[in-house]
Amino acid sequence: MNFSLPRNALGPFPELLGGSGNEPVEQVRTPLGDVMWLVRDYTLGRRVLTDSRFSRAAAARPGAPQLSSSGPAPTSIMSLDGSDHARLRRIVAMAFTTGRMARLRPFVEQTATDLLTTLAQKGSPADLITGYASPLPATVLGVLLGVPPADRPLFESSVEVVFDLTAGTDDEKARHQLRLVDYMVSLVTQKQSDPGDDLMTMLVGAHQQGQLSKAELVSLGLALLTAGYETTAGQLGLSVLALLRTGEPGRYAADPARLEGIVEELMRLSPATPVSFPRVATEDVDLGPVTVAAGEAVLVSFLEGNRDESIYPEPATVLAGRQAPHLTFGHGVHRCLGAPLARLQLRTALELLFRRFPDLRLAPGDDAVVFKSGLLTRGLARLAVTW
Repeated sequence: MNFSLPRNALGPFPELLGGSGNEPVEQVRTPLGDVMWLVRDYTLGRRVLTDSRFSRAAAARPGAPQLSSSGPAPTSIMSLDGSDHARLRRIVAMAFTTGRMARLRPFVEQTATDLLTTLAQKGSPADLITGYASPLPATVLGVLLGVPPADRPLFESSVEVVFDLTAGTDDEKARHQLRLVDYMVSLVTQKQSDPGDDLMTMLVGAHQQGQLSKAELVSLGLALLTAGYETTAGQLGLSVLALLRTGEPGRYAADPARLEGIVEELMRLSPATPVSFPRVATEDVDLGPVTVAAGEAVLVSFLEGNRDESIYPEPATVLAGRQAPHLTFGHGVHRCLGAPLARLQLRTALELLFRRFPDLRLAPGDDAVVFKSGLLTRGLARLAVTW
């Protein structure tokens, strides 16, 4: 019951990953024209992600090499090092405990079931992205953070522009970033006057107790809202596509125990986030065959590290029982806090999808599968299916 996912069958990647280089560490040029070191080796990649000499805070300072014009703000949890990062992480970690995820599971299941019922009522063919993969994480995150349903289209429409690497102008990105910031400020104000049982209310309380600044509160809310939505929606669409292309998707998703391992393998082989945020060396660091000079930036290729043959025998094959952890959620202190929520949504969404539509298959036509282009995160703009 194993199947392969060769890289050339996964659709487009950011251009800096498009080469055929085999060096474990080599220099690449970003869409903005800056030069960075790209790490393809799994072990060296984990080292970069854990070595404090490779700084996220330094990468967020003016003048640092940039991957995109719309990177996280300097006050974002994704841009902090040391005690400041640890302080914010401790506050947010309470929202993603095993117990909280268990309590959230029935809502995720019900949301997925409702979306599938709507799909069935409308009939096939259907676009699984607009009908399932996108609204599921938008709804779940909205409830988790306390975003009113009427406000969700606002952040959905702006997130894609903010994550854009090549399409769209800097002015367009700036407008959408400002739109999201303004919305988050208004949401904070709303939670101050009308608190609820949600994560944003908890964060507002932490701010009122002096545990984080107003700027950190707004940046933290934006990071949770935008990154959690785009990556989960992208990963769900990519995972469904990979299973559909086996010709027997229900066979792989029918066993919940086995599905857990398959989901991990799909994230490893076709990651929605194929590359890390940049880190800047604070001093000269020997990294495998090269020396990264102080001030130079480093990226870790999750895509290629996840296919390192020295770590993963038969690296292109989905083997549900693999033990080596993948890099898709990162590693070290900046490892994705929302990983438990992402896993919950992916496993639930795939199991319920193929239980409801055991004969699900790609719709005919060349436009059944349309990949998003120019994005830091990977995903599908369209996935037309029939049953």
